[in-house]
Amino acid sequence: MNPVTPTQQRDLVCSTPLFTDLYQLTMMQGYFLQGMHTQEATFDLYYRRQPYSGGFAVWAGLEPALDYLGHLSFSRADLDYLASLQLFRPEFLEALGGWRFSGTVTAFREGRIVFPHVPLLSVTAPLWEAQLVETALLNTLNFQTLVATKAARCVIAAASSPHGGEVVEFGARRAQGPNGALSAARAAFVGGATATSNVEAGLRYGLPLSGTHAHAWVQSFGSELEAFRAYADAYPDSTVLLLDTVDTLKSGLVNALTVARELREKGHELRGVRLDSGDLVYLSRRVRAGLDAAGFPDVKIIASNDLDEQVIASVIAEGGRIDVYGVGTQLATAGGEGGGALGGVYKLAALNGEPKMKLTGDPVKSNVPGVKRVWRGRDREGTVTFDVMTLGEMPKEGDLVSDPTNPLKHTHLPALEWEDAREVVMRDGQRVHPADDLPTIQARARAEALQLQEGTLRLLNPHQYKVSIGQDVADLRDRTVRDIRADQVGS
Repeated sequence: MNPVTPTQQRDLVCSTPLFTDLYQLTMMQGYFLQGMHTQEATFDLYYRRQPYSGGFAVWAGLEPALDYLGHLSFSRADLDYLASLQLFRPEFLEALGGWRFSGTVTAFREGRIVFPHVPLLSVTAPLWEAQLVETALLNTLNFQTLVATKAARCVIAAASSPHGGEVVEFGARRAQGPNGALSAARAAFVGGATATSNVEAGLRYGLPLSGTHAHAWVQSFGSELEAFRAYADAYPDSTVLLLDTVDTLKSGLVNALTVARELREKGHELRGVRLDSGDLVYLSRRVRAGLDAAGFPDVKIIASNDLDEQVIASVIAEGGRIDVYGVGTQLATAGGEGGGALGGVYKLAALNGEPKMKLTGDPVKSNVPGVKRVWRGRDREGTVTFDVMTLGEMPKEGDLVSDPTNPLKHTHLPALEWEDAREVVMRDGQRVHPADDLPTIQARARAEALQLQEGTLRLLNPHQYKVSIGQDVADLRDRTVRDIRADQVGS
């Protein structure tokens, strides 16, 4: 695997403002025609349910999202296209000619561990600016957070092996298009994957690359041994051989050992072997025993074949001897039960200083109004135990806090040390600090995971982390609900 080297990250999200839903643009024009477009708005981006029925999520995609916001403007071609739709008035299109994103973004730093109902990112900007960017922000942050979380779950499963284990991303061929593949490779690294097979992702993000030959390589030669020898001759210091084109144990392992001995005689070592089919537990144990007996204990066993965190955990529990898990389809598509889409939303929380709230019969779908701060509490051992939203004041021991979706579920806070969990990452449309590189983001995610309460990282029946709103937020919500209902009755 190649080492991570600092590179300039080339943005995945195109900077065109037309990467949006039509109704964002029609609302923008409506705000403009009503003279409302410059009113200061705050939108919160959050999600409602943990993916994969898990206990946590890994926040990913923030740096590309900030790149998008920082480069956003309407080109002449964009405006000509909008004019051709015959939906937009000349004066509105003229105003868009000088349009730029000028807002403030407050967010968790990328790589942090996050939880439902907490505003992960808040945009405060003129109303038409904050409205336009909803689609692109949700597209970028929902998918990358989901993939990073899936990767972290796979890494947690692999790490449960007494022999150690790592995860590499192999999913480009099954991803939802080129941008999906690239976004997935980036997010998988945030979640803890050590490498990707996607060469373009390696270029864009400085990711380590991993890969070997396919079955077609073996099929292209007169024999498997001839194919293995040819590959070892081409790549003597990075040879990884695929064992299952003919017969994993009777042919693949035997021929791989022959090539391993020949490499050693020339001063090189076989790097690894890959299993891509069959009973991975049985085959990996037999292959490990064969390699060790022949004097090659350092040769890695790599497995692929539609893996996910559940399969990895099962292989380890049954005594499999795999060193590297190449996770493809389930990682690049964020598949599995409870996956597919994060379901993040972007809701108006305040306009011109007044709280705004979506009032619905389903309390889970009602947003928490007001401009809020998010506080994260740790106990004396440094374990993260609580996220609390307030209107500004730091929580303190004994404060009454309640569930954001159930006012009847409340508790008093224990003694904790609190941190302001989010920070301003963009002001006046400009980044506050340089972009974090991916190794830094990955390290942040790994460190945060180690600070969680016991059981939060469990793949099955995890501990449910506590998220609450302070009494000031609860009172504001109650007043906002009363005001909305009174306005509707009065109208």
